[in-house]
Parts: sequence; C-alpha cells; structure tokens
Amino acid sequence: MQYNRVLITAALPYANGPLHVGHLAGCYIPSDIYARYQRAQKREVAFIGGSDEHGVPITIRAMKESITPQEVVDRYHTQIKESFEQLGISFDIYSRTSSPVHHETAADFFKKLYDDGLFEEKESEQYYDEEKQTFLADRYIIGTCPICSNPNAYGDQCEKCGTSLSPEQLIEPRSALSNNPPVKKMTKHWYFPLNQYEPWLKEWVLEEHKEWKNNVYGQCKSWLDSGLYPRAMTRDSKWGVPVPLPGAEGKVLYVWFDAPIGYISATKELTENWADYWCKDDTKLVHFIGKDNIVFHCIIFPAMLKAHGGFVLPDNVPANEFLNLEGDKVSTSRNWAVWIHEYLKEFEGCEDVLRYYLTAIAPETKDSDFTWKGFQDANNSELVAIFGNFVNRCMVLMHKLCGGKVPPIHPELLDNEDTIIFEEIKKTKQIVEDAIEQYKFREAQFAVIDLARKGNQYLQKREPWKAANLLKEGGETAINAQKLIDNVMHIALQLSANLAIFINPFLPKTAKKMLHLFKVVDKMLEWENAGKEKLLSVGYSLREPELLFRKIEDSEIEAQVAKLQESAKAYAAAQALLNPPAEEVVPEVTVAPVKEEIVFDDFAKIDLRVGTIVTAEKVQKADKLLKLSVDLGFETRTIVSGIALHFNPEDIIGKQVVVVVNLAPRKMRGIESQGMILMAEDSSGKLHFVNPETAINTGAGVN
Repeated sequence: MQYNRVLITAALPYANGPLHVGHLAGCYIPSDIYARYQRAQKREVAFIGGSDEHGVPITIRAMKESITPQEVVDRYHTQIKESFEQLGISFDIYSRTSSPVHHETAADFFKKLYDDGLFEEKESEQYYDEEKQTFLADRYIIGTCPICSNPNAYGDQCEKCGTSLSPEQLIEPRSALSNNPPVKKMTKHWYFPLNQYEPWLKEWVLEEHKEWKNNVYGQCKSWLDSGLYPRAMTRDSKWGVPVPLPGAEGKVLYVWFDAPIGYISATKELTENWADYWCKDDTKLVHFIGKDNIVFHCIIFPAMLKAHGGFVLPDNVPANEFLNLEGDKVSTSRNWAVWIHEYLKEFEGCEDVLRYYLTAIAPETKDSDFTWKGFQDANNSELVAIFGNFVNRCMVLMHKLCGGKVPPIHPELLDNEDTIIFEEIKKTKQIVEDAIEQYKFREAQFAVIDLARKGNQYLQKREPWKAANLLKEGGETAINAQKLIDNVMHIALQLSANLAIFINPFLPKTAKKMLHLFKVVDKMLEWENAGKEKLLSVGYSLREPELLFRKIEDSEIEAQVAKLQESAKAYAAAQALLNPPAEEVVPEVTVAPVKEEIVFDDFAKIDLRVGTIVTAEKVQKADKLLKLSVDLGFETRTIVSGIALHFNPEDIIGKQVVVVVNLAPRKMRGIESQGMILMAEDSSGKLHFVNPETAINTGAGVN
C-alpha cells in the first residue's frame, strides 16, 4: 500500500526516574533513526513522544520521597526531555499524560466505549490496606517470591529472578504502604471484553502481519493461543485520569488504557490536522517499544482502537529485546544502570558515540550486553580508526595536495578501482534503505562504517602522497601525477559527502559537523542526494580538517566500571541491613552422582542441534509444561518441556536452545513431543537454558 504520511511513536517512559541505556536501546534510538530517515526521504512525518505520568511507579516514588506525585513527574519529565534533546532524539513533540489535552482525550475515549455498551461492570475482591484505607495495586504488595525466595518481590514481578507474578502467588504478602498484611475487600471496576476481539486479533495479527519480527509475532501468538479474557480498565487510586462516570469517585483509568491514548493526545497538541495521521488509511503507523510492552501495543491497544472505530491500526511494532549491563540485568532498584543524564555530563560531546554503540549492539533479535570495554572499542576501533580516520585523511590530503579545494576529475584516467568505489556508494545506499525499511538498524549502520573502511582501503591502494613526489619531475610525468591525485581526492571527497548523508539518521551531530567542514547546507542530507557522484562542486574550498571523534581513554572506562562496582557493594550492604541472616549457616552443597559410564559410541548416537523457539504456550491443566514450536533449520518441531514454573512463554520467544533431535517422540498431555531441550539446574533448583554464547545458524550441530 502507498502511504502518504508516517506516524511514529516511541513508548512513553515512566516519569518516575531518569533514563538509562536500556531505554535508549529498546526503542528511542531505533525510532529516531527511522524518523530521521523518513524525513530525509521527504515524507510527511510525525514523531510522537511523551512522559507516562500516571500509574503505580509514580505513586511509589512519591511515597518513598514524601512528596506529591505531581512533584515527581514534574522533576523527571523535565530531566527526561532534556536528555532526549541532548542525544538528538528528534521528537516532533514530547508531551506528557498529565496535560489537560490528554485527560480530556483519554476520558472521551473511555466514555465512547462506555456509551457503546462495551464495558462490563464487575465486583471483585482486591487487596486492601486497612491502616491506609486504600486498595493496593499489584506493585503495592510485597512478599516472598515462590520461585527464588526473594523476600522483597512485587505483586506483579520479582526483580531478582524476573518472574512475572500475581499477588496471590506471593508468600506472606504485605502492604508496601504500611508493611501490614493486606485483606481482601470488594470493589467495582469496568472491564473491557478483550475476549470478544480474539477472533479479529487472530486474523489481523497472525494472518495479516506474518512479516512482524519473530519475537513480536511469537509473543502475540502465545497470548492468543492461550485465550484472552476481559481486563479491568480502571483502578482504585487518586492519581491518574478520573473515570468519567457518575459514582466512580476514587477511581482512575488503568495506566495501560490511558498511556497509549497519549500518542493521540500528543498528536492533537502537535497539529490541528491530527486526524489526518490517526484516521486516514494512507497513514503508516509504527510503534517502537521494548519487548515488555508487546502485548499492550499489539493486542490491547489495537483492540481498543478497533472497538472505538475510526482509527488506523499499527502497520508494524518492531519491538527490541532487553539490553543487559556488564553481564547482568539492568536494575534501577540496585542502581545497576548507566544513567543518561550522568553519561551526558561525564562524556560531553560524545552523544553520537553512545548512539553508535547502542545501535551496533542493539537487541533486535535477542538480549544483548552493554560493556564499557565494548563501548570504548566501538569508539576507538571503529568511529575513530575507520570513519573519522577516513574523513580526516581526505581533508588533510585535500589541503596538502589540492590547495584546499575540491579537485576536478579526469575521466580518461579513471580505472576499475575508481569505478568500484562509485558502485560501492550506490550499493551502500540500497543496503541502508532496505535495512532501515525492515527495521534492521544494526545492519544499516554497519554498511555505512563498511563503506568508510573501503574508502580507507582505496586511499591506501592509490597512495596519492606518493604521486605527489612525481610533481617535481615536471613534464608529462608531473601532469599525469597531478591528474591521478585529482581523481583520487575527488572520489574520496565525494565518498565523504555521501557518508555524511548515510550517517545522518544514526549520528546526526557527526553529520552536521561534516556539513560544516564541507561548507554546505542541510539540504545536502536529503536522501535523494545519496549515491550521487557529484555532491561537492569542483573548485569549492573546504574548511581546515577537524577530528570528528576523540579517543576514549582507559582511565575513563575504569572509572565507569568502578562506579558500577560501588553501586553493587552499596546495594549488597543495604540488603544485608534490611535482611540480616538469623545465624551464620554454611549451605550444604549437594551434587548429583555421576551416572553410569558410557563409551564414545553411545554419546555419538545423540544428535544435538541448535534451534530457535518460535512460539510458546502453556499446556492446559499442566502447571509445569510449555508447548514450544522450535525452528531447527530443516523443519519446525513441537516440543513439550517442563519449564513453565521457570519461564513465561512470552519471554522465551526467539531464544536459541540446544535440542536432542533424534529422541523417540513421546506423548505428554495428548501432545506429541518431538525432541528434548537441554537445561541446566542451579543449586536453588532454577532451570537455565543451555544455549550458544552468540547467535549462530539455526540447525547447527553441537559437537
């Protein structure tokens, strides 16, 4: 379908704390790359962002700091917005869900569904704090995790082991407000009949959007195969968008009903023509999110839009996986994070370096790991040594050998090496276009750096500095030497200009700096100029060379690693004070005895292959079993695995695993299991996947 405008949204960050690198890698840098590219293509674009200022995390932060929720969101909205601006995240608007426009838009949306008779009023028992006289959202309930025995797990998730929970699963639950055990009390809420939209969602997602990323499609399929249920779209709280109904005092809209409507209300603030973006079929709507938001953007919000009527639906939802930090999960409670506002102060002028590294390691298909050593290597070995080095060499040699001006080209002396460079420029344009349109930003950025690498190789082969030695000989030799120098430098400079266009979506400040060196205007960055052989005019004088990137020193990296280590020590000390051990107990380590000895021929009979989990769903009436579809490269098999107590189905989509593929099929709960997944069990009894350290081809043998 031909689209006339592109509507891009990035998940609204909670305004209860600062941004960290996981946020950026998850959706904000990818969405900005996409928006900048679409603008360069001269397409009509609206890039929408804003702070999510309602919900339990806000009120918990306010409670901890003894301030009001409004004071919390005012502080962090400002900080988050400034961080985005400094990083060059080019939102057309960055709004907030506490704005009057949003409150009105969200309330009107709810009222429309209510007036259409879609909501079901239901009473149910909810946890209640008698001392504080308030109902408790899941995050207000704390207890012992049934999986890892963490004594401070939340009612919706254990942050230690990552398991999704419900308050009923917690051992000895207590209120986060008073520390007292909660009681159950009846309350009324309005439920959206999500189950009624299940047939439509199966058709729309599973049939019409098979092109979505595997992790997105797989998680949606798992939810839909497990069956949908009505969901409460209101909560008992004093903070949020009030439910616009009589007799609903003390109740607000559920944050995941209210927050995505923030995309619509922000667009209303941006332009009077907001309906063109949200209500016309020739709009391409793309949601950029992290994987923890997939169900809300692919199932719940589309069902809401469908129920309301008159709105476009997302064309794609390119969700990324999670970014870890130095081999461990990013954790705000443990202060195990790289905070963006701190980075911007400590690495002033290196905004593009962070953008580059997070794109290079983007968790597009699986979780990835931010390391400070990797960050340093990406800067010093790639940006400095390849991209920056090529541009700087061009500028230095141009001033030294061509009088500081773009030299002419002499077609009669062009050869195959010169032709190849022009072909590589055009090829890079196509690669970058295709990759960005398919949301493969790592691949696109790599292609740009690879072109700079080829530029360095071209200069090294041509060695124009050697031809300069022939100028003093005079005559025909000097004339041909100057022509060779002119050709090499002309081609290298045109390649540099193309690099500025190609790198602009990824490193916008670097592209601007290059324009300054070339003394050209922003118009050159329009995508129609990419791949052209004549971007810089012959005879045009360019500025003196400047380094695009600086080297990052070992001492800077050591300081950052030390800061993380101090955070870990401080957290451990705080936990020790909160949960002192009753007595010093040396745990007894039990090791399973080694099984009966086998010979090599016995082992050789086992066929182990690397597979990728495509779908995962719970087996009905079997608490421990998951039904998995595993892509083995040569075929996709159904495998039933007893891992349901250790993993959520939606969290393992896209994981690579090791499979015994020649095990005789076995029926479990009426399902034929066609293999077995290898797992490891730690001392606490928790299972862990045995999988490749880095992604490899599906179907690869394990020897």
